[in-house]
Amino acid sequence: MGKYIIGITGASGSIYGMRIIEECLKAGHEIFLTITKSGKIVIKEELNLDLDLSPDLIREKLLDYFQVSEGVFSYYDIDYISSAIASGSFRTDGMIIAPCSMSTVSAIANGSSNNLLERAADVILKENKPMVIMPRETPLSAIHLENLLKLARLGVRIVPPMPSFYTHPETIDDIVNNTVGRILDQLSIEHNLCKRWS
Repeated sequence: MGKYIIGITGASGSIYGMRIIEECLKAGHEIFLTITKSGKIVIKEELNLDLDLSPDLIREKLLDYFQVSEGVFSYYDIDYISSAIASGSFRTDGMIIAPCSMSTVSAIANGSSNNLLERAADVILKENKPMVIMPRETPLSAIHLENLLKLARLGVRIVPPMPSFYTHPETIDDIVNNTVGRILDQLSIEHNLCKRWS
């Protein structure tokens, strides 16, 4: 199956990133996760999951959270810049950053690599691998839009969380699943999360 890098930043919407991981693992894919420092704060606030721990304890906590073994799930600390996903020789089928803050968008668009997530994204771009980002900000300034356009011109798929109300969502899960399904579609990852128009 596939091998995917997942990045979670400090923008609101950590449930999207966590649901993407759940679905990828459910489909049998291998996941390599990194979370920014502010991403951990947002996860605690939004999902009541405290990751203010050592990297080893975070790894154990997430293995338990996702109910998987270490063979299919890896967690890398945001400062572990010498990890596998920081290298162009690492074999991966793509990267998803969800949610993606405008700070991270700016860093990636301008070739900055101040942490592992940004370095992994830089590697994905230089190796011409698929990347999907879910930007979370509103309203968007001209700077935000210019950075997003720069990434789109490089082939990055920009998938903001815009629910399809024609599907008549009844719960927050319905809304989240619709966007997650659209993100997974961009990497041809099989799922049954959203209703198809017919």
